[in-house]
Amino acid sequence: MVKGQIRQSLSGYYDVMGEDGVEYRTRARGNFRKKGQTPLVGDLVELKAEKVDQGYLLKIYPRKNQLVRPPVANIDTAVVVTAVKEPDFAANLLDRQLLMLENHGIRPVIYFSKCDLLSEDEASEFAELATYYDRYYHTYMSNQDQVVASLMANLKDEVVVFMGQTGAGKSTLLNAIEPDLQLETGEISKALSRGRHTTRKVTLIPIRESLLADTPGFSSFELLDVTVTDLPTLYPEFRQYQVNCKYRGCLHLKEPKCAVKEAVAAGEILQSRYDNYCQLNELLANQKPKYR
Repeated sequence: MVKGQIRQSLSGYYDVMGEDGVEYRTRARGNFRKKGQTPLVGDLVELKAEKVDQGYLLKIYPRKNQLVRPPVANIDTAVVVTAVKEPDFAANLLDRQLLMLENHGIRPVIYFSKCDLLSEDEASEFAELATYYDRYYHTYMSNQDQVVASLMANLKDEVVVFMGQTGAGKSTLLNAIEPDLQLETGEISKALSRGRHTTRKVTLIPIRESLLADTPGFSSFELLDVTVTDLPTLYPEFRQYQVNCKYRGCLHLKEPKCAVKEAVAAGEILQSRYDNYCQLNELLANQKPKYR
């Protein structure tokens, strides 16, 4: 028996890095299908192998979290690459990503890209916004070389997913992190096995003492498995103030003596964050219930 971590999946095969330092190619036994379990990249597993290329998985250890895109488990941190221009900054999209990560117990890190496209006045204004986010999330908004050094120094021995809107500069950042990839911008996703033509392959790549995975770009983002009562608990600044709300379970909408609404009125909570919250609350309240 060998314990290890799935580093790559492709067409029913799972490459596992064993604790013994040996990489094994394995397949999943039929009992996983009967149990409704699908092994994912990032899973901690037990395997048996008479030869390194003829192993099979015996057990999947409980996961602390998992994502659908890409299908990766046991993620420590997600770097959310967010453009300030080209495409224009979308606060609602950023907040949706942060909420999803909070809901899955994944530490969000924000990287504001393309800051060089801002005018001096725009840069000054956006710096205030970045400062607000930095109160609650580790946030980067500076020269890319400085970001790479600082970012990767804080991501040692972690499973890290990079995510962001299409065109936000995620591939450029990954290329700066690992120049040895020597790929043109736009081709990084294929190297990390998430290109449009390689969707059946998912890989964790060892880079700078961490394991990195890419996600496909997107222009919208849906919140799954979040309820109206869950939503306010996913905002760290709401959690900070809601202990002073008059009513337990306050949704911070029409309730009197709501500490969160008071903080918004006082400028202590960003108005756009609260507006996004109200919009999402309405969407979740109107969605059809899920039956299992």
